[in-house]
Amino acid sequence: MADQIETSYQAAIDAGKINGAVICATNTDGHFIYNNAIGERTLLSGEKQPQQLSDVLYLASATKLFTSIAALQCVEDGLLTLTGDLSSIAPELATKQVLTGFSDDGETPILEPPARPITLEMLLTHTSGLTYHFINPLIARWREKFASDQVDKDGEQLRLPVEDLFSYPLAFQPGTSWMYGSGCDWAGRIIERVTGVTLLERMQQRMFTPLGITDAQFFPVTRSDLRASLVDLNPQDPDALGRAVLGGGGDMNKRTVGDFGGHGLFMSGTSFVKILHSLLRSDGELLSPAMVDDMFTHQLNREATAGQQATLMSPMGFLFRVGVDPETKMGHGLGGLLTLEDVDGWYGERTLSWGGGRTVAWFIDRKNGLCGLGAVQATLPLDAEVTGELKQVFRKDVYRKFAVWKQS
Repeated sequence: MADQIETSYQAAIDAGKINGAVICATNTDGHFIYNNAIGERTLLSGEKQPQQLSDVLYLASATKLFTSIAALQCVEDGLLTLTGDLSSIAPELATKQVLTGFSDDGETPILEPPARPITLEMLLTHTSGLTYHFINPLIARWREKFASDQVDKDGEQLRLPVEDLFSYPLAFQPGTSWMYGSGCDWAGRIIERVTGVTLLERMQQRMFTPLGITDAQFFPVTRSDLRASLVDLNPQDPDALGRAVLGGGGDMNKRTVGDFGGHGLFMSGTSFVKILHSLLRSDGELLSPAMVDDMFTHQLNREATAGQQATLMSPMGFLFRVGVDPETKMGHGLGGLLTLEDVDGWYGERTLSWGGGRTVAWFIDRKNGLCGLGAVQATLPLDAEVTGELKQVFRKDVYRKFAVWKQS
């Protein structure tokens, strides 16, 4: 595949693999700007129109960055601490036990009590033991046996809040390993409890309004003024579930009620990059410079680091390396994957990055002074190999374009 955004993405459009893309990148002082809306989108009516930078995107797990910022704002406000026991705020977490297996007859779960309380830092770094059922076979088995009350009498999925939807036990002792999971969903619920407002209201007050962002919304999207701009409201996704982002699913959004801090936000690419740019500049609009520094610092202890490295090298590891070569030293900051060394011609040491579903990618590279968002608008059925290649083209070609701009 060609390695330039324009040629690679157009070739994928011509092959029917994607409909288009929204790509936004900028440097620290804001003088380098690369904003590109590529291809077309299909309206719910079936009408096609050019992709626009103002189109509202489903962010999926890219939501986790925003929830991490909101949680750290609560820390700075004295409402939470990173390492304190959350039991008084979220007693549901305190009652969770660690699932180690099932009895010989396969019916009875083997559970052990947690050795330590879950902390906010654990929730934000995926070291709490909370994992998604579709990642951990034991948790999936427990869910199948003990979460049958999550459907109604007709077998339809009930809409549930965070604490009921993610009622699963822990997959490992808190703080002793690393696995992707619902920690940021729980963090979002905790933010609501200590602030007394919804997660969206808190984000709007402390994050979106200060940066002039007016197009953010959690699923379900209730704002009529946004519906015409929703990329994921089309004949293949009439309920705006983000099916193309998630690879054809969307069941998660069918099952939720309330604001889910792990996967629920919609927003335009130009708004998203405002958040990235504020952190890149460490301008004090969202967090103090010291807290931003903490975001870009490896947060895992020795045990959790070993667990993360084992996961990154596992068959599913490519999902969590978000484009970083497996030989690169990696860790985890407060908000995403952290590179722990320079990559020649690309990410600098302590670049923070993550993504959403199979189509969204973002990064913040403070050492080289660059940040960006790439959102592929895939067709269904999704070709994950193609979208993965295109996200990598975005990550690499933005650096090439930045280098050319600096030389000129």
